[in-house]
Amino acid sequence: MPFDAASQPLSLPRWRSLSADEGDCRLSLTLEGRPLIQVRLVPANPLHVHLESLCPERAEQALWAACYWLLSRDPACQRLAWHLPEPVPQAVASGLLLAGEQPGVYLCERTLFWQLPQPWLGDNGSGVYPQQMQISNGKRHPRRAPKPRGEVYRRFDARLGAWVSLRTLEIEQDLTRFNRWQNNPRVLQFWQEGGTLEQHREYLAKLEADPHALTLIGCFDDEPFAYFEAYWAKEDRIAPFYPADDYDRGIHMLVGEEAHRGPHKVASWLSALVHYLFLDDPRTQRVVAEPRADNGKMIGYMHDQCFHCEKEFDFPHKRAALMILGRERFFDRCRLV
Repeated sequence: MPFDAASQPLSLPRWRSLSADEGDCRLSLTLEGRPLIQVRLVPANPLHVHLESLCPERAEQALWAACYWLLSRDPACQRLAWHLPEPVPQAVASGLLLAGEQPGVYLCERTLFWQLPQPWLGDNGSGVYPQQMQISNGKRHPRRAPKPRGEVYRRFDARLGAWVSLRTLEIEQDLTRFNRWQNNPRVLQFWQEGGTLEQHREYLAKLEADPHALTLIGCFDDEPFAYFEAYWAKEDRIAPFYPADDYDRGIHMLVGEEAHRGPHKVASWLSALVHYLFLDDPRTQRVVAEPRADNGKMIGYMHDQCFHCEKEFDFPHKRAALMILGRERFFDRCRLV
């Protein structure tokens, strides 16, 4: 829902000391106790943002923070019209701002804003890995980048008032938790991967050695609650069932902690997971999934996040629904806050 002037401050990834003074027609942001930016707001469609002052040493950062604040407080806002006394070349070069038809007017488009990799990816946002085709197990596909380690994504979810983050799974740290989650009867019904600690250690070690798979732990406020597998579809068993592109990513999803179930939590972590995969490589045009066809609840949650069901098909072990979400659809209908 939109924020009003009395709302709790939004938080920015890795900017925990950002604060705001917001009235009906003005917004002032302060970072680490130093004035960052002050703007005057003129309600219209699009919202007009007149720059009054900004920190010259952090010009692009200041503009980014103000765009984030205004787009997050009103999810219905699709663009901002910035009135700047002089251009900020870095902001235009990055895609944060687009030059408008009128001199001194620049547009910030929600669709473009959420495709900027920073600060969501942190230190793991290192750019696009070069392409070289190779053949493995009879499949031709791009060479994959080395897997990241540690935290790969962090965002403050304004609707939940909580941090949602993703980090890579560490076997020694997460094995007991993973084992408990997989042996939960609710999870076992759909994953069918129950077993002992040693069986699960072997399972995770195999994925760790597989260059096409990435194992992730989902956290709310740094507390683990879910396990995700992200994979390159071209090398996966799903590839024969649809025309997989070179950079399509697939996902498997497991919520292990009962306290973090429910549609509002799914909307947060599923959008974060998809957002991460689209940011991780801008060449990724689709995210796919193959839940069991009888898992109506998860399929419904995915529909809510703009996935569509392409078809049902038969894996050797299950009847599956092929769920697909395109990059353009995700960002055009962006529900991130």
